[in-house]
Amino acid sequence: MAHPSQLGFQDAASPLMEELLHFHDHALMIVFLISTMVLYMIVAMATTKLTDKLVLDSQEIEIVWTLLPAIILILIALPSLRILYLMDEIDDPHLTIKAMGHQWYWSYEYTDYENLGFDSYMIPTQDLSPGQFRLLEADHRMVIPMESPIRVLISAEDVLHSWAVPALGIKADAVPGRLNQTTFIVNRSGVFYGQCSEICGANHSFMPIVVESVPLEHFEDWSSKMIEDA
Repeated sequence: MAHPSQLGFQDAASPLMEELLHFHDHALMIVFLISTMVLYMIVAMATTKLTDKLVLDSQEIEIVWTLLPAIILILIALPSLRILYLMDEIDDPHLTIKAMGHQWYWSYEYTDYENLGFDSYMIPTQDLSPGQFRLLEADHRMVIPMESPIRVLISAEDVLHSWAVPALGIKADAVPGRLNQTTFIVNRSGVFYGQCSEICGANHSFMPIVVESVPLEHFEDWSSKMIEDA
């Protein structure tokens, strides 16, 4: 969960988000080095005689400023492509959940179970309990077992939505008539919040996503209770 005055990302709750954080730090360091070098060159040209004709026409400098950007792009592209393939990897998920976007709430269907599905609405501010978060709490959470590969099938029934949970490193569009999929593993128990990240209408900001990761035995108790109450 984010906290006031936070400057960085939320703490990673999945191996995928850990990879994204490492890539962010990697790219940020490259940007910092480029910015430092450019600033040095600007200051040097303004305060010295680096604008001499011999320097401006140097063949060696032209070679450097052609090869150096190419090398930098390779250093950024290789880890980026690796993470891209990891995000698309679907390898024998233990649980499949279908998330449907509506105006303006989410519905979840656990396709490996019979009669296990529910709608998830935002809890109005006046109904919040002490300690709950305004605009982020839902009346029914998407409960999943921790340390298990989870596949989420994402679609919508009306307009474009986007299913996004920052702590898990997930953001996938929910498109009417199309089924997108994403996979993740949550490596610790906890409650993780997200919101629809597509401007889907008047109540776009009132359809939160709440994912609760619990041990497997707790998930089995929860699923049994939900099926009995259906």
